[in-house]
Formats: sequence, C-alpha cells, structure tokens
Amino acid sequence: MRRSSTLLLSLAVVGGLTAALPATASAQGRQDIPQSHPLWANAQAKVADTAPAAKLSFRVYLNQRDNAGAEALAQAVSDPDSKTYRQYLSPDQVRDRFAASDATVNAVKAWLTGNGFSIGEVPSNRAYVEATGTADQTEKAFAVNLGKYQVKGQTLRAADKNLSVPANLAGDVLGVVGVDQATNLFKPDHATGAGTPSDVPPGPGFRNARPCSAYYGEKIDTTDPAYNGKQLPYAPCGYTPAQLRSAYGVDKVGADGRGTTIAIVDAFASPTIYADASEYARRNDPAHPLRQSQFSQHVFPANPVLEPPDQCDAAGWYGEETLDVEAAHGLAPGANILYVGGESCEDNALDVALNYVIAGHKADIVSNSYGDTGEDIPADEVKVFNQISLQAVLEGIGVYFSSGDNGDEVARLGTPSPDFSASAPWITAVGGTSIAIGKDGKRIFETGWETSKSVLTNGVYGPANYTSGSGGGTSRLFEQPFYQKGVVPDALAKKNQTGNKKGRVVPDISAIGDPNTGFLVGQTQTFPDGAYYDQYRIGGTSLASPVFAGIMAVADSFDHFHHGFINPVIYKLTSRTSAISDVKHVDAAVARVDYANSVDASGGLLHSVRTLDYQSLTIHTTPGYDDVTGLGTPNGCLFLLLV
Repeated sequence: MRRSSTLLLSLAVVGGLTAALPATASAQGRQDIPQSHPLWANAQAKVADTAPAAKLSFRVYLNQRDNAGAEALAQAVSDPDSKTYRQYLSPDQVRDRFAASDATVNAVKAWLTGNGFSIGEVPSNRAYVEATGTADQTEKAFAVNLGKYQVKGQTLRAADKNLSVPANLAGDVLGVVGVDQATNLFKPDHATGAGTPSDVPPGPGFRNARPCSAYYGEKIDTTDPAYNGKQLPYAPCGYTPAQLRSAYGVDKVGADGRGTTIAIVDAFASPTIYADASEYARRNDPAHPLRQSQFSQHVFPANPVLEPPDQCDAAGWYGEETLDVEAAHGLAPGANILYVGGESCEDNALDVALNYVIAGHKADIVSNSYGDTGEDIPADEVKVFNQISLQAVLEGIGVYFSSGDNGDEVARLGTPSPDFSASAPWITAVGGTSIAIGKDGKRIFETGWETSKSVLTNGVYGPANYTSGSGGGTSRLFEQPFYQKGVVPDALAKKNQTGNKKGRVVPDISAIGDPNTGFLVGQTQTFPDGAYYDQYRIGGTSLASPVFAGIMAVADSFDHFHHGFINPVIYKLTSRTSAISDVKHVDAAVARVDYANSVDASGGLLHSVRTLDYQSLTIHTTPGYDDVTGLGTPNGCLFLLLV
C-alpha cells in the first residue's frame, strides 16, 4: 500500500520544505509524534509480538531552533541576487544559531537513560541522540506495543500506534528513526539482494563482449540485419576519464579540482577500493594517478543489534563505491576524495553517514548515488533528511543526488513519481544522458537517456521494450521551490498536483548516464577462475552524480571559491547565458553484443539494439527544461566561468 497521500496530510509544506505539524495529545502528560506509526502495521498484517528482550537501536532526532530563519538564510546565501550570497556559516555558527541546545540534548538523554537505555553518539551538530535498549524498554518509553508485521514479503517490526513522548519534550523531537523497520522497505535503487559486509567476497564478474567501439561510431555493425533501415554503430566499450573531461570541456581550463574535497556516501566499504581505483588510473589515465594522500575513508561499523540481519547486497555496493570514486577522480583528478560508508543500506544509516560529512564540514561537495523507489517514505525520514540537507546549504556544501534509473517509476509503482532523496528541495538532482563522443573527444550529440531493448532472434528484431532511464517527474511531497519558479513549465510543475498547486520537478541538471554510452570502470570481481581486477562499461545516474560532482570540483578550483548549493545559480543561468546546453531528443541507437554468461563467449553471444532516447514514456526529452534532463548539461568552459 502506498502512503504518499496520507503523508501529505501530516506534513505542511513551507518554502519548499516539509515541516512537522504540532504534536497532538495522546494521553495526559504525553504527546504523539505525528505519522510515527506505519499504515502497514495493522491488526490484519500482524504475525507476532516482538520479544520483550529483543535488542534495538534508534535515534531521536531533534528539531533545530528557528527553522523558518534557517530556510530564509539558506535561500539568501545561495541566491546570486541576494546581498548575503555565499556568506556561508561555519559548522560552529550553524550549531550555535540553529541546533538544539545542550539543555535539550541533556533532557532527552536523561529521559532515555531514565527508561534504561544506553546512550550512543550525539554528533557535533546535535542532530540526534542515539539509544540502545530492549523492546520492553522501548514500549514503555514510547507508550506503544511492538509487533511483527508481514509487509511486501518481509516481516518487520513496528509499533501498533503513533509513538508518544513526554509533553515537555514534544516540541524538541523532530522524529524517531529505528523503532520501526519501515526503512527496510526503501532500499536504494542501485544494490539489492542478500549478504553481509563482514563475509562477502567481491561480486560476480562481468565483462563487455566484443565488438565494441573505442569512441562513438568507430565500428559499424555490418553483420547483423539493419535496424529500421540503418546499420548501427556498436556501443562504446566504455568512455575513459580523458574522453569525458574533453567532452565536458574541463580539460582546457588549467584547473583539476585541487583544493576541493568530494565526499562520496554509500553503504559499507570495498576492501579493494584504493587498489582498484589506483590501478584503474594507472591503466586508463596515467598522467593523473590517484595518490594515497588524495584518498581517505570513514566507515561506520555494522551495528550488532540490527534486526533482522542486514539484507543489503554488500558486494553490489562495492561496485557502486568503485564507480563513484573512479568517476569523481576521473573528472577532477586533483580533488581529494573522502569515502564515507554507512553501516547498512537503510536510509537511517545513510543519513548518519551524510550527517557526519555535513556536521563537520568534511567536504565541499557530496555525491550520493542512491535513492528510494518513489516518494512513499516515512514522515520521520523526510523530516530528518531535509534538516540535514538544509545545514549543508548554510555551510556552502553542494549535495548531489542521482535522480534514479527507472524514469518516473510508472513500471514499478503504477503511478508516476520521482525518487526520494532526489526530489528534496535543498539538493541538486542529477539526471542522465546518452552521449556520443567522437574520435576527437568532442560531443557529437547528447540526448536524454531512456533506453529500449530489441533482441535479435533468428535474424529478426523483437519489439522494443523499455529497460531503464533517467529518473524524473513531479513531486507529491514538496511544493515548487523558489529557484524553479518561472523556469519549469507549469505543465510539468502541476503534474501529480491538485487544484492550481505546483510541485518540485526532478532533475535539475544532467550528465552521462546511459550504460550503452557509459563509463569504463575497473574493479576486483569474482570470476570462474578466481577473484581479480578487470574492467567493464557501466552507467546509470549513479554515474551522472559523481561526474557532475567532479565538474563542480573543477569549477571550485577554477573560480577559486566553493559553489555550495548551485540550484538558484543554474536556474538563472538558463535565462541569461548559454552556459548550460539544452538537451534535445535525438533518434539514435547502438548495436550491442553481450556474453550470455556475463564473462566469456563459452555460453554464447546475445545481440540486441538499444534505442538511446526511447519515446514511449510518460516523461520526455524536449526543448527547454524537461523531466528527463532538467536544464541540460554543462557547456564546457562557459559553464565553469559563469556558474
């Protein structure tokens, strides 16, 4: 059951952000936390009580002081027409001006310890208080009963009603994350499956079959039948860093990201990441090695009381991390890279990892290549994420999220929706394109990424079926932010809305995403003959986000300042300059050959055609702003100069 409509009833949208409505009295001396009870936790779905001695950890997130003032200041420091543009705050200034007070933190801790919980981390920005205890203690503290509920093929813990807290603390509590297991339903798009990070070997091997092209159009398929009357070029084998730097014009400005730190947030940590990324640079970009001094990581240890056992695909996240690190370094070879790995792939763990970067201003740019399917998100999670991303804007940290790899999710959800967190208003959502890079390293064309696949069987091409594409669409959670007004067409802004309301539309900007015109990566994988380093082509908006983050790191070093939240700037650029190239529909396709067994020709070859900007969809690449590519893509030196 989807819960977006119910969520909107419990959240007020103010200035593009969701804000908690006042808590309601549930019993004398206590107040409910609104929407802290999942709708799926009902009597019909209950299968058992939670064992009283079961261990669990949760975080009580705290409201910041003067949220309206924080939003107004965030707009002012990021709007180029403001007198206080780029007058960012330090983490200490944000804490002293807006964070929960020490007295509030101490009051929440005292209440928790009084109920028998042990207290864990309180981050430097006082965003939350972490607690660990038993189910019995949790039931008494929040005046609920915990049970196990069957939902979407999983058995998850939840309370039987809204959590409540003492009335004297209700105004200080933003939300509680971890008492229920709702975030288990909202795994990031790019890694699913089973396994735990402590005992997972490198993932199964994958190689691209030949023939493929070193650049777009190098090799033409003259063996297979013509497709719609045309002999098609073979898909590129995977573009190299030098090809992408050339195509996006960042190799001609004398800047390489030096002086900027890019943080990459994912789950877990690949045990071979530095060896793989440095070997990749040595083979494919020898003039720009990844020095040990450039790379660091902070990984949160697995929480031993997480229940049920972690269901994330740790090996899949190894591949995500590898792509992100190699792409960011490839576009900005002088920048420092900080990898931050969450303890799991659940939203609450990734929020902790992101908050670690923001609270200590550990980086100037953050790339996040994950997202939930649609916006059916627990209210507490939405509020928590918005508060973290708002602090990033105040500090001048640019936060970038991939917009998703499944268009507007109609195929998976039945109704159109962008993905969260890309739909949140204080981050930059990066969509994906299909790009043709010629022999000279210049863009032949760039179009929206929405792919269809036609399989060749017995000399005949089958029907074109949609496979993947740039995430986009109109939010049901967030109203139209100030920077999209007058730029995003009303026809898009009013989708998924009632009356004359307008919503936030995704994405904001785009970069290479199509895996059929994708990026070459190198990673240790498990092949039939052992585990070792090899290379393959990959794509997704999980490529677009670190590529664009790398471009912004070059812009930082070229312009000699950190750009922070760039949405207000780039939406103004489209009406004033040609610094952003509009992406239009192009009729193009590539021939592709794949190994049936993913590693070699022993199992046979699969032949297909991949259309690059498939049009039988509910979102489309059009002139001007569109919900596939946003404003467009960076226009080389002009973008770096004017952004």
